[in-house]
Amino acid sequence: MSADADYADARHTPPIPPQPPHRPAPTPEPDEDPQTTVLRRVPADPTIPPPARQPLPPAAPPAPTVPPAPAVPPRPATPPRPRTEPPAAPPPPTGRPASFRDTAAFHLAHSEALWSEPGDRAPGTPPPPDRGSPQQPTWPSRPAAPAAAGAAPAAAPRRPFPGLAGRRPAPRTLATAACLVLGVGLLGGAAAGSWLTDDTGNGTPNPDTAFAKGQDAWHTAPVDSLFPRVVDGLGVGPGGADRQWTRIAVAPDTDCSAAYEGPLAKELAPAGCARLLRATYVDATRTSVITVGAQTTRADRPGMMDLNARFSTHNLATRTDLMPLPLAAKGTPAADFGPAQRASWTIRVLTDIPVVVYAVSGFADGREITEPQPAEAAAQPGTATTPGESGLGHDAKDLADKVETTFRTASGIPAQPTEEAP
Repeated sequence: MSADADYADARHTPPIPPQPPHRPAPTPEPDEDPQTTVLRRVPADPTIPPPARQPLPPAAPPAPTVPPAPAVPPRPATPPRPRTEPPAAPPPPTGRPASFRDTAAFHLAHSEALWSEPGDRAPGTPPPPDRGSPQQPTWPSRPAAPAAAGAAPAAAPRRPFPGLAGRRPAPRTLATAACLVLGVGLLGGAAAGSWLTDDTGNGTPNPDTAFAKGQDAWHTAPVDSLFPRVVDGLGVGPGGADRQWTRIAVAPDTDCSAAYEGPLAKELAPAGCARLLRATYVDATRTSVITVGAQTTRADRPGMMDLNARFSTHNLATRTDLMPLPLAAKGTPAADFGPAQRASWTIRVLTDIPVVVYAVSGFADGREITEPQPAEAAAQPGTATTPGESGLGHDAKDLADKVETTFRTASGIPAQPTEEAP
């Protein structure tokens, strides 16, 4: 059977029409080309046939698949290089001294074995910095000083002592320690000063020290401090009136005898007598005169307490026959002030200092008083006696209070309430 008969029943396929000749694409005008206005394709010349197409080279065969490279194993650690000992130094040449090797360069070149650990680093590598530990301080090492000629080779640097602290004290710690030392020093100084001055710390001096000062006040304190020139008494007169007294006479210091104190000297004799001071005052109206006396005894503190108890037990301070004698200074308002003119008096036996203070008052015109009265009784409100109504009791009491205060102040004792008469 022929070939046509084999394809008689096959579907008829029309032939493929021939391809039209190649024509270049029309090039838009410059005003119609929105992409560019400068570079345009140059139209081909229709008179020149297009170049013949060159056949494409055959495609390269696909590259064979390369299996992935195996992982590179880690490089084994390089074993430490064997330590090479430096070559031995050649012997010194003939004619040179043996000290040629004792130089800084020689020791620095041959002392590596002293400061490096074997096998920890390669030769020529500087030693790593020492980071230290909490137990060991890390201070920079000092550079080695050049060795002197003939000296022994330098020794290896010392390691920090393991018992030392690892840190330097902080500035705040140093400041706290300094403040603590300063505070302790100030407290110690204050305590030593208090002990040296015999001060009890509450403003009151040591009783023994004050007693000793009171025994010497009669000749260590000025007269004007013991017997002020003018004494002001605010609200101390009768009915709360103000009083003022002016000093008109001061007797020289003398011994304690009956010539100056009368019978009172005999009662004060057991305490001994060191010195007697006296002064006379006149009031602002020049109608009353007052003599104030201060006798310094030789007794100690128990002796003054015994004397005070004796005066209190036997009421010696209120006995009329024991009134002190006045100081009648000539040429003053007290020129006529004698024993018969005494109107009121007071006697104070002090126990903190060895002093007995007394005062006696009278009229400046020389009138006699037949019934004298103790000052404490005459100063009571409503007293109808002559000393009470005239204010002579107030004069004696208030001036005695003032002199008592001045002697205590001279002894270093602060002012305190007036001591009542025994």
